[in-house]
Amino acid sequence: MSYLVPAEFVTKMVDAGESKIFMSTRDTLIRAFMAGAILALAAVFAITITVQTGSPLLGAAFFPVGFIMLYLMGFDLLTGVFVLAPLALLDKRPGVTIGGVLRNWGLVFIGNFAGALTVAVMMAFVFTYGFSTSAGEIGEKISHIGESRTLGYAEFGTAGWLTIFLRGMLCNWMVSMGVVGAMISTTVSGKTIAMWMPVMLFFYMGFEHSVVNMFLFPFGMIMGGDFSVMDYMIWNEIPTALGNLVGGLAFTGLTLYTTHIKTAPKRSYN
Repeated sequence: MSYLVPAEFVTKMVDAGESKIFMSTRDTLIRAFMAGAILALAAVFAITITVQTGSPLLGAAFFPVGFIMLYLMGFDLLTGVFVLAPLALLDKRPGVTIGGVLRNWGLVFIGNFAGALTVAVMMAFVFTYGFSTSAGEIGEKISHIGESRTLGYAEFGTAGWLTIFLRGMLCNWMVSMGVVGAMISTTVSGKTIAMWMPVMLFFYMGFEHSVVNMFLFPFGMIMGGDFSVMDYMIWNEIPTALGNLVGGLAFTGLTLYTTHIKTAPKRSYN
């Protein structure tokens, strides 16, 4: 595949972050909405494969198709802008401010949530034939994930909250590697391979992705899951989003930027 050297693709990361900060409100919301919706469908797809085949590995192997589709269409996930937008601020791009970064994050969060919630309502209707019957094996499987990933963590108190946070960090370390991986190639096949590997890893390992959870938990609540909105926010979405931010920025964005753009002076042997 056509390959860009690190200094080139990291510059593309900074350029992408700058572009997202200055994007119009309308376009930011549209792109975020579509990203949230497509990733939600990918989650349903992966869980369906897992239930029907009994193989979580096979489900994880096919989950990345959603991530790849939304990236190739130029749509935006919160996990991606967590990494890219701050780099434009760090690089002191003209007109880029902390307020601009936060505005971008806020709009993408809203768009992602709206897209994921739309798919949650649609799939709940589909699984139950308009809420007139049970959701079936796949629907039941999805609906119970919300309980295990809120109340299941709450049982362990602070340790449970920190566990979600760390799983969020590990998740966006891998997901952001997929975002960056797509920038190292100029071909569709190259981008696809580079995105596929880390996204498959995160899904199979059960790490916490804030946007995927924007679908799983509302769907679970619609289907009568035994947890509240506050359970979802405190015992999943907030620590997951914070973990996604810290993990993606610390392990991917800042490390690549520091070592490939702000490279330290070479050692002298004189």
